[in-house]
Amino acid sequence: MASKRLLLRSPTIRTIITIPHLRYASTAVTPSHHNDHKRNHEYLSPNHYLNSWNAPKDPKEAQAKLQLLRRDYAKKVKAVRKEYINEMEVLKIEKQRKDEAKKEALRIESEERRAAKLAEKKVKAAERQVAEEEFRQMLLKERAEKLEYHKQREQKFMDKKKEKKELLRRESSAWVDENELEKRILDAIMMES
Repeated sequence: MASKRLLLRSPTIRTIITIPHLRYASTAVTPSHHNDHKRNHEYLSPNHYLNSWNAPKDPKEAQAKLQLLRRDYAKKVKAVRKEYINEMEVLKIEKQRKDEAKKEALRIESEERRAAKLAEKKVKAAERQVAEEEFRQMLLKERAEKLEYHKQREQKFMDKKKEKKELLRRESSAWVDENELEKRILDAIMMES
């Protein structure tokens, strides 16, 4: 469908507005969020500086007024700059304070971590020392048992050796020379008969 174009002419603005022939019912009933701001917009209060300039007829008077306005403007700008500088200084001091507090918190946290690690190392060292002591005691016990076992074996070996020597001594005392042996055999035979 074709739409109408209106050409508005004013001294400052030349605008073309397009108006469609048909409008949707939904836009007429509920305004879209794009147009709703016109209804909810809050305007600023009127400024006393706007439209307050009355052009004087004398150029010297106009220059004097303009000079006063410029001086007043310069004073206001200077005050705003001072306020800005003060705000920046306050923000800088606040930032430094926050940074120092953050550094202090990080330092304290680091010290706490270091202390916790040191305590953990001490606990582990104590546990390791206890384990090493238990291991040493176990080794000493095993060595003592082995030594005792070897002593017992040695003692058994020595006892067996003594028994063999004793047996050999007893047997050797019963031994007789060959000449003596014949004589004893003959005596034994005679006695039996």
